[in-house]
Order: sequence, then structure tokens, then C-alpha cells
Amino acid sequence: MSEDPASLHHRIKSVMIDELMLQESPEEISDDEPLFGPEGLGLDSVDALQLVVALEKNFGLKIADAEAAKGVLANVNSIAEAIESGSA
Repeated sequence: MSEDPASLHHRIKSVMIDELMLQESPEEISDDEPLFGPEGLGLDSVDALQLVVALEKNFGLKIADAEAAKGVLANVNSIAEAIESGSA
């Protein structure tokens, strides 16, 4: 899938906001902001599961296991890289 990186990042953020019911707008989420932990968006393990399902549904991204998920779900940039490479 080759699309404009800014467009892909915006779509990822929109999916995250819709699926996780976040209160931020896409513009408020930085591409390299950590998704988990107090210094980032503060997502938790339930959010991670929802996000994995949403990424598969919206982008066809299958994340193989929990170890792979840690790397892929680090931030919007890492999710975009996994979508563009077609694997996680």
C-alpha cells in the first residue's frame, strides 16, 4: 500500500480515536508520541487489544504476537511502518 505518509498517519489516528473513544483530535496526537504509559496517550492492555483488532479490520495488518505488538504499537510512526511493509 503506497499512500501519502501524512494521509496514512491521519487515517491511523482517526481509527485510534474512533475505536478507542479518545478525546483528542488527530492533530493533537504526535506521530512519535508513545501510545502507552504516562508520558504518552496512556493506553492500556485493553486498548492494545482493541487497537490490534482495529488495525486488522481497517488496514489488513495482522500482528503475529505480543512481542511484535510491543514494537508495532509504540507510536503512530511504527504502526504506519508496519502497514506500509505489510507485516508485523
